[in-house]
Amino acid sequence: MSSQSLDTLLTWIKTESPTDDPTGVNLMMDLVVAEVADAPVAVERIPGQPGLGDALVLRAGPENGERPILVMSHLDTVHPVGTIKRDLPLRIEGDRLYGPGVYDMKGGAHFAIEAFVEVARKGNAARPIVFLVTPDEEIGSPMTRPIIEDFARRSAYALVTEPARDNGQIVTSRKGVGRFAVHVEGRPAHAGSRHKDGRNAIYEAARHILAVEGMTDYARGITTTVGTIAGGTAENVVPQHCRFQVDLRVETVADGEALSAAILGLKPSHPDFKVSVSGGMNRPPYERTEGVERLFQHARGLAAEIGFDLISAPRVGGGSDGNFTAAVGTPTLDGLGIDGDGAHTLQEYGIISSIAPRRELMKRLLETLR
Repeated sequence: MSSQSLDTLLTWIKTESPTDDPTGVNLMMDLVVAEVADAPVAVERIPGQPGLGDALVLRAGPENGERPILVMSHLDTVHPVGTIKRDLPLRIEGDRLYGPGVYDMKGGAHFAIEAFVEVARKGNAARPIVFLVTPDEEIGSPMTRPIIEDFARRSAYALVTEPARDNGQIVTSRKGVGRFAVHVEGRPAHAGSRHKDGRNAIYEAARHILAVEGMTDYARGITTTVGTIAGGTAENVVPQHCRFQVDLRVETVADGEALSAAILGLKPSHPDFKVSVSGGMNRPPYERTEGVERLFQHARGLAAEIGFDLISAPRVGGGSDGNFTAAVGTPTLDGLGIDGDGAHTLQEYGIISSIAPRRELMKRLLETLR
């Protein structure tokens, strides 16, 4: 990794860009535009929706009518502004580069842009290339999901620069993610003098929480988690309201549909209670199809030529924008980004020595995917 490239990456990390700070996210988009300014790259900037930064569509490669390669990176992070000064200072310790967003996923986005620019300048791309840079992945891509799916349907392959898994493993499948909000309404009453008249919403919610948690089936790769709960107004009042949030992870589309129906279909145990549920599948499952397998084997062969063994991780529990591309049938490789650890924590770091070989892999993929 050249000193100039490292300096640019350090600038990216210093430019804090949590999803809810469109100013910071747009500063990152400006840095990307500057990176491609002197290359034969067409730049389209899509204005962000209220509260979100802009997105970029970068186009390069031959105009030969072939379906393009879609490359995707997000530049929003989970770390609030000020993290780099207080809790996670930018620093290099041996082969580790610490800083907010370096692993998830500015390191991978940066070297992918470098590879993209090099291929664009050389004019040796195998196909047209569309590089989509997004501002909202960390909150489920509410703005860019339709854009991602539209590009994916018209693309031959999708390459996602999310971080690599343990020791550089690539991602070829992910669980689908569902999110649900449950509201239970009972009847308030004085907990002492009128207890019999009350209908305790927390008690009723507890029944449903047990039912939802009981849907977990490790053998089928299904997990359900009630992550937050809130209810009641005072210690001496039978609570009228209780709300809780549900996280669902599944391996197959069929299980996603079945479990979503079960959660959305929660019914009160007594007519005096009301239960309402909203939500659904936020990210569909990303399954390892034959097309994904062929794409992985191609990438593995390129990695062997470069000098490292590309290994596929077991199915990943977290979602990414790769879930969207895979679900519409586009062969997708994910986890092509920097190696490291500590995503979403105050110990986040990237491994500097992983950058050069993975940058070369991205370049070779853009040059060879027919």
